[in-house]
Amino acid sequence: MKTHVSKDPVEMLYEEGRKTFIGLVPGGGQQLDALFHTAPALGKLAVGTVYGYLHSQPDLDPRLQEAAIFAAIVAAGMVGPPLSVHFKTSLAEGLAPGELTALLLVVSAFTGFPRAVATADQLNLLFANAGLPSPPPPAPRAIVMAFCDSVRRGQPSFPVDVTIRKLLRKPRRLSLHATAADRVVIESYKGTQTNPRGMLLVRVANTEVVEVTAYTPMPG
Repeated sequence: MKTHVSKDPVEMLYEEGRKTFIGLVPGGGQQLDALFHTAPALGKLAVGTVYGYLHSQPDLDPRLQEAAIFAAIVAAGMVGPPLSVHFKTSLAEGLAPGELTALLLVVSAFTGFPRAVATADQLNLLFANAGLPSPPPPAPRAIVMAFCDSVRRGQPSFPVDVTIRKLLRKPRRLSLHATAADRVVIESYKGTQTNPRGMLLVRVANTEVVEVTAYTPMPG
């Protein structure tokens, strides 16, 4: 009679977490091996928990989860490997560099300037090593907000059709949500209505809006 041997759940989570991390960070396997060379059991527990268990939870989308982790790292003053690792995974999950610096600014008001300044010092190096402009361009949501204002003033940065102008014009209430480092979704509401009259998908590049696609409800 064969005896079924259950696989160690920690080992299973670690294998899943390691696979996830390698998918996010080029050369991630070698980085994990080097980081936890002296304490491999700690590596299994940490990687399995963060990238095996937490990363797979459906409650938060990956961008929001990485934003929360980055804020917690700044608040805890962890300017070593945790910051450098999650700087990379934050970018891989679609956070824009400008969103990371905006998070740093918000966190500084609650955790104090010394830890925020220490983080800023390390971000200088991380931006340089990643070949990113420093300071970074504004966050995509800020770029799109400025674009919406320009359309409402009748001075868009590039021609937009009547549907787009109608969805953005005053007194429509706009709700903007960044969904990636280069995309923002706009919901356009009329008055106190709770269902949007239409939606816009806006793509940005550097500091400019480069594409706007309108979606309106199909006539029923």
